[in-house]
Amino acid sequence: MRRIFAEWPVSIPRTGLIVTTFGEQIQFVSYMLSGDLILIERKTPDALGSRRVIISFDSIIALKILDAIEMARFTAMGFQGVA
Repeated sequence: MRRIFAEWPVSIPRTGLIVTTFGEQIQFVSYMLSGDLILIERKTPDALGSRRVIISFDSIIALKILDAIEMARFTAMGFQGVA
């Protein structure tokens, strides 16, 4: 998962939704990396007023892309089609 964030292509908006091992879904509009951690920024604060979350990559189980993007653009992230 870290590689996807570290090599995120400019052709795909740096926004999405992270699903954690805690069962949380955290929508983000920006992020920064530091070793095994990711700092994500929310567009709006959560119920406690937090706009930023630092989480380890071990706690991320899925990444949801919310923008309507054609599948071919994901080849820039290393994905490839299968016949």
